[in-house]
Amino acid sequence: MTDLLLLPGDGIGPEVTRQVRRVAEALTPDLTLDERLFGGISYDTHGVPLTDEALAAAKSARAVLMGAVGGPQWAEDRKSTRLNSSHRT
Repeated sequence: MTDLLLLPGDGIGPEVTRQVRRVAEALTPDLTLDERLFGGISYDTHGVPLTDEALAAAKSARAVLMGAVGGPQWAEDRKSTRLNSSHRT
């Protein structure tokens, strides 16, 4: 089981989560980390902001850290493909 799933997102998100990874690995070397695409980078790569695989990984992880998402290049995308902070399962 993954202890911490990192979803870096886009914009400044990957920079922030990279530092979180460094700190987490230094403080708790036995921590199991995983990372998946999320947000605009996932949309550009997979056509959806959150893949089923990433969602399954999030559901099975003990904790999830989401980085920043969004940007003007995705502002015109259909509302049905967007995620926001109210996305709960």
